[in-house]
Amino acid sequence: MLRLRAFRPSGDKIVKIQLHPTHPWLVTADASDFVSVWNWEHRQVIYELKAGGVDERRLVGAKLEKLAEGESESKGKPTEAIRGGSVKQVNFYDDDVRYWQLWRNRSAAAEAPSAVTNVTSAFASPAPSTKGRHFLVICCENKAIFLDLVTMRGRDVPKQELDNRSLLCMEFLARSASGDGPLVAFGGSDGVIRVLSMITWKLVRRYTGGHKGSIACLMTFMASSGEALLVSGASDGLLVLWSADHGQDSRELVPKLSLKAHDGGVVAIELSRVSGGPPQLITIGADKTLAIWDTMSFKELRRIKPVSKLACHSVASWCHPRAPNLDILTCVKDSHIWAIEHPTYSALTRPLCELSSLVPPQILAPNKKLRVYCMVAHPLQPHLVATGTNVGVIMCEFDARSLPPVAPLPTPPESREHSAIYVVERELKLLNFQLSPTGNPSLGNNASLSEAGRLKGESSELLHVKQIKKHISTPVQNDSYSILSVSSSGKYLAIVWPDIPYFSIYKVGDWSIVDSGTARLLAWDTCRDRFAILESAPAPRIPVLPKGGSSRRAKEAAAAAAQAAAAAASAASAAGVQVRILLDDGTSNILMKSIGSRNEPVIGLHGGALLGVAYRMSRRISPVAATAISSIQSMPLSGYGNSGLSSFTALDDNLSHKSSAEAAPPNFQLYSWESFEPVGGLLPQPEWTAWDQTVEYCAFAYHHYIVISSLRPQYRYLGDVAIPYATGAVWNRRQLFVVTPTTIECVFVDAGVAPIDIETRKMKEEMKLREAQSRAVAEHGELALIAVEGPQASSQERIKLRPPMLQVVRLASFQHAPSVPPFVSLPRQSKVDSDDIAVLKEFEERKVNEVAVGGGGVSVAVTRFPMEQKRPVGPLVVVGVRDGVLWLIDRYMCAHALSLSHPGIRCRCFAAYGDAVSAVKWASRLAREHHDDLAQFMLGMGYATEALHLPGISKRLEFDLAMQSSDLKRALQCLLTMSNSRELGQDSVGFDLKDILTVTTKKENLVEAVQGVVKFAKEFLDLIDAADATGQADVAREALKRLSAAGSVKGALQGHELRGLALRLANHGELTRLNGLVNNLVSVGLGREAAFSAAVLGDNALMERAWQETGMLAEAVLHAHAHGRPTLKNLVEAWNKMLQKEVEHAPATKTDAAAAFLASLEEPKLTSLAEAGKKPPIEILPPGMPSLSATMAMKKKPPPAAQNPQPDPAKPMAIEAPPSATPTGAPTGAPTGAPTEAPPRPESAPPQVEGGETAKDAGAPPLSSSASDPGPLAQVEGEHAPTTSGADAAEQKTNETSDPGSDTQKVEEQEEPAVLEEKKEVTPKTPDTQEPVASGVSTSTPLPVASVASTSTPLPVVSAPLPVASGVSMSTPLPDFFI
Repeated sequence: MLRLRAFRPSGDKIVKIQLHPTHPWLVTADASDFVSVWNWEHRQVIYELKAGGVDERRLVGAKLEKLAEGESESKGKPTEAIRGGSVKQVNFYDDDVRYWQLWRNRSAAAEAPSAVTNVTSAFASPAPSTKGRHFLVICCENKAIFLDLVTMRGRDVPKQELDNRSLLCMEFLARSASGDGPLVAFGGSDGVIRVLSMITWKLVRRYTGGHKGSIACLMTFMASSGEALLVSGASDGLLVLWSADHGQDSRELVPKLSLKAHDGGVVAIELSRVSGGPPQLITIGADKTLAIWDTMSFKELRRIKPVSKLACHSVASWCHPRAPNLDILTCVKDSHIWAIEHPTYSALTRPLCELSSLVPPQILAPNKKLRVYCMVAHPLQPHLVATGTNVGVIMCEFDARSLPPVAPLPTPPESREHSAIYVVERELKLLNFQLSPTGNPSLGNNASLSEAGRLKGESSELLHVKQIKKHISTPVQNDSYSILSVSSSGKYLAIVWPDIPYFSIYKVGDWSIVDSGTARLLAWDTCRDRFAILESAPAPRIPVLPKGGSSRRAKEAAAAAAQAAAAAASAASAAGVQVRILLDDGTSNILMKSIGSRNEPVIGLHGGALLGVAYRMSRRISPVAATAISSIQSMPLSGYGNSGLSSFTALDDNLSHKSSAEAAPPNFQLYSWESFEPVGGLLPQPEWTAWDQTVEYCAFAYHHYIVISSLRPQYRYLGDVAIPYATGAVWNRRQLFVVTPTTIECVFVDAGVAPIDIETRKMKEEMKLREAQSRAVAEHGELALIAVEGPQASSQERIKLRPPMLQVVRLASFQHAPSVPPFVSLPRQSKVDSDDIAVLKEFEERKVNEVAVGGGGVSVAVTRFPMEQKRPVGPLVVVGVRDGVLWLIDRYMCAHALSLSHPGIRCRCFAAYGDAVSAVKWASRLAREHHDDLAQFMLGMGYATEALHLPGISKRLEFDLAMQSSDLKRALQCLLTMSNSRELGQDSVGFDLKDILTVTTKKENLVEAVQGVVKFAKEFLDLIDAADATGQADVAREALKRLSAAGSVKGALQGHELRGLALRLANHGELTRLNGLVNNLVSVGLGREAAFSAAVLGDNALMERAWQETGMLAEAVLHAHAHGRPTLKNLVEAWNKMLQKEVEHAPATKTDAAAAFLASLEEPKLTSLAEAGKKPPIEILPPGMPSLSATMAMKKKPPPAAQNPQPDPAKPMAIEAPPSATPTGAPTGAPTGAPTEAPPRPESAPPQVEGGETAKDAGAPPLSSSASDPGPLAQVEGEHAPTTSGADAAEQKTNETSDPGSDTQKVEEQEEPAVLEEKKEVTPKTPDTQEPVASGVSTSTPLPVASVASTSTPLPVVSAPLPVASGVSMSTPLPDFFI
């Protein structure tokens, strides 16, 4: 599958291009010498500069920098002001570039059978040389520009410092032993190579006498003998070999070898790695030829003309598993990337892709043709190829998900040698690999940890791998792209050639073919040797279009091709999925002719514990069906098809940029291997699936994430991990090792404990019990079921639910260990080397100190995870974990081992295997600051008890772990330490002289302890509950002591915590502490909490005192009334006095004369002047209580019967007024019971109800007075008006719901008979609108006699809001103040 990965349009043609190996950076130079650094992953420009002329921005920046450093203006012209001239080469240089350049040279040299040991041994990274800087190096004709992309500071080296010769090309040399730092070699116009040190910025040596013309290209490589060589190509057509192993001498070096390579000059040189042989050199020249050279004998192996009449300008060696026979990519000035098949044999040139089909159509003008001017393949990701064209930069991606044709075989139990089968050039081969015992003396024991303190930061030792490739004398049918897979038993190997399409199944051992046929896709069952195939007819041969033929023939050929494609499409849609089984005798039998009843064409098969089949549901092709679609849609790459057509076609490119969720409808169905019936519904199609060998877990990979699910006891989604573009994975116990194009990740998985797990466990236990009973009955008869009921200890432990856990650890990537870039500018003198040495010494000392933290003679790893190891280059097949290392095989069929011996990884692996004891042992070898992290991991895996043994865990985590593992004594100790409250709450017998002298320090300690307990109040309560549940009363009592001591401090604990404390004190019978708590709470003014505690204690007198002494008189009155307390009258008087005081102190309203006049018109008229001076006292009583100051007028004038109609049980008493008499400006929330002449409050300050709301906000209804009904204020002497109030209901509700948990202690409820009778009575109903009186308040203020006698005079409107006693809302029923 070919797709456009990134595209950046440009106005000028791109003539130079280079990719960074590890960062997604691409540097280009165009024909007008404009250099640009672009992040192709995020489509962002990082830096741009005008390299050919003078970049004004850099010039100004350099001047400002000099001024800032205090340097005077130099006499000469600054180097930034020198015109660069035409850009000849652009490149990146940093530690990553250097490492991978060395790696490429060494690995290519190591392929040769004659390679020396120091080349084939494991490759250690060189010491960092650029100190975290990322250089962009631009080679211009007149100067070289070194730009640091981190600090954006630059250094220009003019050609005057390099013998005043034009610079035409450059190459970086390895650091020599003399310590002159990174070196860069420049090819000059006079045929001399000059080497510049990037530390001293001085010329250090010259290579002379090799060329007569100007040098066009330079490249370093390594011979199989281990010697570093430099090769140069020049305009004189010569290829010259130089030694790059230079010592301290700076004399002029002479060439080792000179060859005539091309007429007209050499254009470019490339190194090609050959599997199983010495590396080769590829050169292209101005004579339109491409030559291949052997690096042992330096003989020409092959010379070809890739594209007739056009000269190549770029060449790259290539090794992609999707195109196993294509080894070289090259470009000429047309719109193709060309590939050369079998360069040393057939050397067929075929177009790899047509670039104009990739770019957006609006970019190319109708008469404009695409032209490629430069091309580079990604050094580490072979599926990425970048090209510079006349319309911009095109980054292509060639089937990133295809894997090398290799399949690992199961290892016999006692064997240390592992094996894998691979296909190369029509032959099966066996790869045997194992860890080299001599190279890994430290593997598996503690000594391997000593590597952690090394300066390089590579915390894992280098693993030496010994491998042998053996021939199996079994040819295979084809050499095109193949996919290998092994059955679950390891007895059978399947090879599928999707391009042909054909499959063969071989028996491992004698390599005989047991089954074969036409199929594009094949999938194995993970439990038995059976497989499913997608049968398909062979692809029709596409006729060759002859070049230069007539138009009639071309039309006929095109029609035939279209007919063939239609036939292929119909054959593909008719193909069905067939299941076959391989029996022990080696015969293959068909189990099911066709699976599923769906009519859609099948585009994917995925094996595993269930068979997954993907269907094409619509005409849109989704990117998540990548591998399957590329197998069907892409053209055959060798042997079949037309060499004139592109090998990769961009058929599904139009959907490649859409998100997978949007583009992929659910089209993936799982089927049972046993019944062939569908399992579950349709899912989105994954790119690949991975099933655990024990069928416990499975992973489905999508474009940007991997979904992980648990399979037992039933399918359960656990979560997904954001690992994008994953190409493959393998399970090992509870670990999933995932490979992506740039990294290797390990996902640790635990399903946790869900309710279904507990149910399943119970069902299994019940089934076992029934089976045991049935066995007993079968053996001994019915009498066996008779059991004597004895006291049985319930040994059933309580299983706690645990959420699933997924943790991702990165094991390897391409990037170098990051080092901190220096803050200072680039060093300019050589004296900096001594500073470097001092820095290194300090770094080493710090490492040694860190390593010594663990003590006890065990070397301790100082990092939480190991430094990322180096990922092998290119697509990888994961073999799995064997011998304690992770094995991988790359596209060159080399085995690689990744170490898992770092304690941070090893501990997690052991926990995943279920060996928690070993996990703790390994974890204790990590520095203590990482123990919390590991303990959290072990807790997630379900090993809380074992995690408690880690010495370095924090107290907070230790408390959580102790609670999880029911070690409550340890939890209590942690809590006392965390809250610093060991001395708090101890019962002291008295003060002696010493105590009195140290009272200040004691006070400070007490304050700290109380603050600590307050901080962990919830934990204290949880601990008490856990101790009560498990019967550990001593632990609960110790915690209660501290908590009750903190509860006695004002404002320390919150209300709900105080109530919880009171309940737990009562539960433990700590009545003395509870009594003390009440007294403390009263003294600090927390009336509610004190009353609640007194209610739990069951002491009504204490409860009343709590209300009274904290000023909550309304609650005290209601409580005393409800319980018939003798103090009721005194409380009512005190309450009314308080209210009266508040009313008298209410501020008067300030109004102007006009407002006063208007208000006087609306104010009710007084019937006698005598009333004006009277202010009757406020009297608010609980329901059923006679008035404290009853007047004689009330019994003389009972209200007429006509004015007292039948009461309405639903509405409380209300005083009403005619609507016309209601003043518009009266406050709506005015409660009843206010005196008639009470001074009104300003409207701007409405009365405050509990909770900070105004009475209006709280929903208080407006009150009014009525002329028609003076109100049943007093009917008979000594008899009170029957008002139904919410007080009794509130009181009753309060006592019922004081706390649902307090069954032991209940508040007594003793109500007077009068109160109970009153509940049955009802309120009189008036014909006008009724408004309820404020809840719990009875208005029994006597009205003046005149107002009762005359019914025509309206009652005065209550316009003054009454202040409310704290805690009583006048508009809503009494709050449940006990809750």
